[in-house]
Amino acid sequence: MTFFLGTHIPSWLATTDVPLFVSHRRLAGRRGFPRALHSWALDSGGFTEISMHGEWTTSTTDYISAVRRYSQEIGKLRWASPQDWMCEPWITEKTGLSVAEHQARTVGNYLDLRSAAPDLPFVPVLQGWDRADYERCIELYEKAGVDLAAQRVVGLGSVCRRQHMDEAADIVGDITSRGIRVHGFGFKITGLRKVGHLLTSSDSMAWSFHARKRPPLLGCTHKSCANCRRYALRWRQKPLDAIAEARANNPHHLEQAA
Repeated sequence: MTFFLGTHIPSWLATTDVPLFVSHRRLAGRRGFPRALHSWALDSGGFTEISMHGEWTTSTTDYISAVRRYSQEIGKLRWASPQDWMCEPWITEKTGLSVAEHQARTVGNYLDLRSAAPDLPFVPVLQGWDRADYERCIELYEKAGVDLAAQRVVGLGSVCRRQHMDEAADIVGDITSRGIRVHGFGFKITGLRKVGHLLTSSDSMAWSFHARKRPPLLGCTHKSCANCRRYALRWRQKPLDAIAEARANNPHHLEQAA
């Protein structure tokens, strides 16, 4: 299980020897890029994009061009998210579209990216809201000829804000029972304790929000550690411990997976 430490500071790619999760929104428009010290994954920044604009303002062609630059100039890009459409009720209210339309656009974008840039490591993402929605999204991929169980990883969207609910754990269980390797976007400690043993990877940058509410670490001279790599790396142990706890509490599942 890989945990990607989320960061809003691209320069960390060159100085941090752990897997990082970096948003396209933080990289777009830069003239130059750091060379990655470790493998990393790219977030498309979809939640912010659609929250702000109610649609994608970046074309598929422009996104492909950007991802190709990141892959070549930063290097060690493990995978990249597509331009997916979240399905939280406040997001569909913003767009005025149905969950089904958001799912269709998510699948359609992945197919477009894969067709136009088969050399780039785009991964599919499952979107939905109700438990049955995710089953329908899987069916959309199947009808399009995409074998999700054969993918390196499949992103799971629109779940991170309700990880305390049993339904979120059920959704993860439903998907992984099909042999699909799942990446949990923005999974918090609570969620990792429940389903960390089921996930192939996850990411979080909750450390920055955590740091804003606390005094800086001893020895730090800034007013807040919200941008502090030392704080982030220390906080990283929390999700790793939560994943280890989930694995320890579910040894039978791990034996079956092996």
